[in-house]
Amino acid sequence: MPLNMTKIAFGAENAADLRRRLEAHRSVGEARLTTRYLPKRIAEMTGGSLYWIHTHAIIGRSPIIGFMENGAGRHWIRIEPRLIPVRSIPKRAHQGWRYLEEANAPPDLDSVEADGRDEMSPKMLGELMKMGLV
Repeated sequence: MPLNMTKIAFGAENAADLRRRLEAHRSVGEARLTTRYLPKRIAEMTGGSLYWIHTHAIIGRSPIIGFMENGAGRHWIRIEPRLIPVRSIPKRAHQGWRYLEEANAPPDLDSVEADGRDEMSPKMLGELMKMGLV
């Protein structure tokens, strides 16, 4: 099972804005995010994805292509320039990136039946999940 990571969609107004930003890199074939530290568990990330957090919820994922040094003492996270929608689940904001085990990753929206939770506000969804109702 591949290892994934999470990252805040900083500066994106919504999922459509994030999608536009990623797709702007389609001609290059990849989008690159800069990080100071290279993940120690790179070998486990083959086949993994970067899950995007927006308004305290995971909203989508971008498959990870790989990692490389950028020549300025930092590293690039290379991802496919597309946003795959996933079932929205609450996730606290954090700085940088964090690992996400495959067992805890939300399923893609096209692989699950719609149940309305993706139309709920992240706060309401979080409260319902705490109560065990969803």
